[in-house]
Amino acid sequence: MGSRFSSPLLLKGVHFAAIMLVALVAWPAESKSNNPFDQLKGYWAGGGTITPIAGKPEKVSCRVTYSVEGSKVSQNIRCAGTDYKFTTGAKLTYTAGRITGSWTEQNYDADGGVTGTASGSSVNANISGQKFTGRMSISIKGSSHHISIVQIDPKSGGYRPVASVSLRR
Repeated sequence: MGSRFSSPLLLKGVHFAAIMLVALVAWPAESKSNNPFDQLKGYWAGGGTITPIAGKPEKVSCRVTYSVEGSKVSQNIRCAGTDYKFTTGAKLTYTAGRITGSWTEQNYDADGGVTGTASGSSVNANISGQKFTGRMSISIKGSSHHISIVQIDPKSGGYRPVASVSLRR
């Protein structure tokens, strides 16, 4: 694979990906917006592993949708395995590399706030709430992206893995 900017056809593909992509990467030379979420717009599918607090890691299938309108971003994640599922949503505002907003989880009746940064090909968010506190990172590479979620262990203060999901268009 050569440079991603080596042909007009490839440039059209990059522009399409920027409109449809669903994580946080920007190719500033090709993007008409400085909002890295513009590349995450659309539908993504894939799978990975969810690790419940009490239980073994479980393989899950996931669908993620991103909606972007100006500085407003909505992320919806649905993952399900044999014994475990979660449905989360986030409403974010992107301003000059910073993100703020809120999140909800329907199956476990949890919610809270989100703060963090977004630039280049990554998003790093702090997630806080009464039932869950942790971090979410999103990294984008081409037509795929990876979401990793870790939770703060209240006893040790360390982080434990909660979800690791790889998605494609």
